[in-house]
Formats: sequence, structure tokens, C-alpha cells
Amino acid sequence: MALKDEALMLGKKAKEAARGLGQLSSEQKNRALRRMAELLETRGEKILGENARDLEQARQAGLSEALLDRIALNPKRLQGIATGLREIALLPDPVREIVKMWRRPNGLQVGRMRIPLGVILIIYEARPNVTADAAALCLKSGNAVILRGGSEAHLSSRAIGAVLGEALAEVGIPGEAVQVVESKDRGLVHELLQLEDYIDLVIPRGGEELIRAVSANSRVPVVKHYKGVCHVYVDNDASPEMAAKICMNAKVQRPAVCNAMETLLVHEKIAPAFLPSMIAQLRAAGVEIRGCERTRALATGVAPATEKDWTTEYLDLILSVRVVKDMDAAIDHIERYGSQHTETIVTSNYEKARAFVDRVQSSAVLVNASTRFNDGGELGLGAEIGISTSKIHAFGPMGLEELTTTKFVVFGDGQIRE
Repeated sequence: MALKDEALMLGKKAKEAARGLGQLSSEQKNRALRRMAELLETRGEKILGENARDLEQARQAGLSEALLDRIALNPKRLQGIATGLREIALLPDPVREIVKMWRRPNGLQVGRMRIPLGVILIIYEARPNVTADAAALCLKSGNAVILRGGSEAHLSSRAIGAVLGEALAEVGIPGEAVQVVESKDRGLVHELLQLEDYIDLVIPRGGEELIRAVSANSRVPVVKHYKGVCHVYVDNDASPEMAAKICMNAKVQRPAVCNAMETLLVHEKIAPAFLPSMIAQLRAAGVEIRGCERTRALATGVAPATEKDWTTEYLDLILSVRVVKDMDAAIDHIERYGSQHTETIVTSNYEKARAFVDRVQSSAVLVNASTRFNDGGELGLGAEIGISTSKIHAFGPMGLEELTTTKFVVFGDGQIRE
């Protein structure tokens, strides 16, 4: 079958499935989600076997340890995916929710009702867990979804997709509601991006190169998340112990994710006492440090940071460090080099904390907490479909509500327009 015809078939099936999904009851969707979770557990051995094959091929291809970690599944991670599906089943159903209602002078009642977006295409790299997370969120929000995972985790994603399809069939929901693309041909992705009559939104999840390529070639609206250049600013009023704990977690706990810290900014008054020990702790965890001249004067063996470093999303155990004059200088740096993803201030000064929150315009701004909390699950949204760094139509982690739009509903008792 020609790629254009294959893409069109996927789009038509998804659009047909989407017509019925918006009318499903909450219990029907929740039953499907719970069954998906059960089958992920009972079919876990097979999924992990396919994941092992993906990992072996990835190692032979010379992929980095950070990328291997993004591909890898284990019993604990698989259980986490199943738990996430059950948590989504417990979340309020956004579909048909009236979010606002008001009465006009002529007696008309005007409201806004949440409805599904329709058909969503998700293109993602490496992480096979996205297959389950995205399918669950789209199902709960009444959207059909086409999932095109990366070749690095193709076998894992296909195995998870088979389980999801089995669960849908058992509860009487059309399997076309969740379609996992079998083909690895990148040409098929290009054809899918042209289906503006069948697909309502594209969400790419992966590196900057992927997202820019999708944005440049799509005729369908795209939610963008180019990169996560996340900052932690350690103020002179910070607790050094708290700051060290937050910095270690933000950089080391899982460096290959978009909400990991990539640049550490430190107030010049606290830098001499704080940075030498902080850098030593980071190095002990395997982190390579690249710093400004003032940082290099405070710690030996620090490589010079270039202009490119300040805008780089490493997704690895590499960190850029800069000593700044004050909070204003830290915010200036974030505005110049950041990607509007996640920023943290560590301080005991309430006024500075409020000013930082007010002035920094990233999708998540935190006070005295790790950047790693900018995540749908951690923020109470359930699993997320992705983190948007563009402000239309969503900004930050995209949960169930962000996968809906609203329509106007109007109730009258015979009014006509004069």
C-alpha cells in the first residue's frame, strides 16, 4: 500500500472512531482504563521481553546511556504505567462539563461545555510508556489517537499497543480509537501531517530536531515543546542545605528528561561558600560542569561554558553554571537563554519568591522545589500527554482538560434577535 493511502486509512478510521468516543459514558471509559491496567500487568513478561530486544538493538546502535534509560522498562516502571492508568480512571471526566454559565439581559442562559478535540496524532521518541499514557488520556478525554513511536522502542510500543487494543475490544470500544502505527517509514509521518481533514492536533514528543521538523511540515496545528532548558537560581537568602538537595535532584535524579535542570544560577554573595561543595557533589554523581569565569575561579577543573551551552538541553549528566549579580541578573539570563519550560528559585525571602513567580514567564515556576515536579502526574493531572512551551492552546503539562476545547451552549425560552 502506498504511504499516502496508508496514512489516509489511519486518519479515516480514527475520525470514524472519534465520532462515538465523545458519547461514551465515564464508566465505559473507566472500565476500559482499568482493564488496560490489568492486562499490562498480566502481559508484563511479554512486554518486557520485547523491551529487552529494543534495548539490545539500541546498544548495538551505540545510543547513549541517557537514551537507553528512556527506552528501558522494568517491572517497577511497568507497574507505574498500570498505576497511572488507574489514576486516570479516578480523575473527573472533563467531557460535557459546563465550565461557565451566565444569563443575558434578554433571559438567554449562555454556557461553555467541554468537548473532545477529535483526533490527535502523537509522534514520540524513545519512551514506550508514552504509548499507554497518551492512549489513556486521549480515551478519557474522548479523543481518538494515532500513536507513532520512535524506532528505538518500536517493539515495546507495539506490544503495549496490542494490550491496549485487547482491552478496548473486551469492553466494546472500537480498536480504531487507539491506533499504533506499525510502519517505521518516516515518509508515513509526513503523509499523516497532511491530513488536516482527519486529524485535529499533532503533539510531537522528543528532541528539538523532531519538533521543528514536524512544525515545518504539518498542515495540522502542532503543540510545540522545542526543548527544556530549565534553570535553578540559588539566591543569597537560600538555605545552602536545601539548595544542594534541590540541585542534586533537579540534575541527577533523571537527567534525560525535559524537566531536568540544565543551568544553575548562583547569587554572587553565596557562590564562594556554596559552589565548591555543590560542584563536588555533582561531580561525585558523574556530572560534567561547564562554568562561567567566576565559577571557574571558585572550583578547579571546570570547563569554560560557551554561549551555546546556555541554550543547550543536554539531556545528560552535563550542567552549565553561572554566578550572577542578583535575582534581576538571573531573570535576565532566563529570559535570554531559557525555553519557557521550568524555573526554580531557592530562597527564604518571601518578597523575592513572589517577584520571581510574577516575573518569570515559563510554563512552571517553582519556589524551593525541584524542577522535576513540572510533570502532569506530580502536579495532579494524572499522566500527561506532554509539556507545551507554546502558549496556544495549552501551556505547561497537558492533562485531560488540555485535550478538550469548549463549545458555547445557549438555553432560551423563545427569544429572537431584534
